[in-house]
Amino acid sequence: MSWRKRLGVRLSLAAFLAIGSANLVVAQELNRPQGELGPEPKPVPAPSKLELDSAIERGIAFLEQSQNKDGSWGGPTLTKDLNIYAPTPGGHQAFRAGTTALCVAALVDCRDYSYRSDPMIEKGEEWLLKHLHDLRRANQDALYNVWGHAYGIEALARLHTYHDGDQERQRALLAEIQHQIDLLRRYETTKGGWGYYDFHMHLQRPTAEPTSFTTATVLYALHRARAIGAEVPQDLIDRGLEVLRRQQRPDLAYLYSEDMRTAPGFEVNKPGGSVGRSQACNFVLRLYGDKSVSDASMLAWAKRLYARNLWLDIGRKRPVPHESWFLVAGYFFYYGHYYAALGLDELPAESRSGMQDQLAHVIIRLQEKDGSWWDYPLYNYHQPYGTGFALMTLVRCVRDGSD
Repeated sequence: MSWRKRLGVRLSLAAFLAIGSANLVVAQELNRPQGELGPEPKPVPAPSKLELDSAIERGIAFLEQSQNKDGSWGGPTLTKDLNIYAPTPGGHQAFRAGTTALCVAALVDCRDYSYRSDPMIEKGEEWLLKHLHDLRRANQDALYNVWGHAYGIEALARLHTYHDGDQERQRALLAEIQHQIDLLRRYETTKGGWGYYDFHMHLQRPTAEPTSFTTATVLYALHRARAIGAEVPQDLIDRGLEVLRRQQRPDLAYLYSEDMRTAPGFEVNKPGGSVGRSQACNFVLRLYGDKSVSDASMLAWAKRLYARNLWLDIGRKRPVPHESWFLVAGYFFYYGHYYAALGLDELPAESRSGMQDQLAHVIIRLQEKDGSWWDYPLYNYHQPYGTGFALMTLVRCVRDGSD
């Protein structure tokens, strides 16, 4: 046999083996659950502790200079030609309650970074205890108050830990948490879970379409409440979890809302449109012990967030909700990264460190000159709430022993 023939045989054999190997990889991939598959992000250098600390300290400084005299954050100013629907006064009461709660929660999480945080926390706490109690729906169709109840519980639960040793203050906080839980039961939809618009029957109990991300947000707040001793009705949790399961696609993307169940392939429901809210939904199901969300799927969706970050970023700062590719709205940006950070905390340390670097890389480079972060122009609430989300995200990227 000539050398040319021998070379041809070897090349043919090599090609055969390569094809066989590729087919084996494809077969192995096809045997994995869809939720564990996804794109790989490009590696990024780990940020230094100095970079992380500096970004966190600048964010805290922004919250200090932007806190209102009464202890709250945000307000109904900075209007534009196109303003999101916010019936007065209830719509803005809800926006301010949710924004203030996020800022207080962030300051408690980042307390070790600045001695200036304590006065801000105390003023914010007093505002929450004074105003959360009376928060209700704005009118028949606007249920923004649900966000205030959920993030209010998150903040109050953190404050309960912050006041460790002060039993009188902890009792007051726990009592208000119980009241907020009662309000969440009152505003649960007739289908279970929670939504923030009700354009249907306008009954005392909302006939709203529950949205996956609002429901996940509430369920996480209830989990934090139960962890400090609050009584949370199990049936309330069970119905919320069932909403998430009904809206879960096989690839662990989540529908936008209940009425999308007949259109799971619609743009906003695909992984590109769901990449922000799916972080919260997968994390919450995992938190409550749902076996459909494994370590591998949590990691795959975190990787997707960074590898496909452009889909979220294109929508960032656009003034019209859902005008971007995959119908992404700007206000999912920092929301999605916050819940991704919480989800990474659930993974083994060896598998999450690279993802925390990715997360920090995204957040640090987007910090504004004044130290804030924002993703959607929302009256004067956007910078405080964006900064709250970003700070709670970054502080979870700080690793022991970082240079």
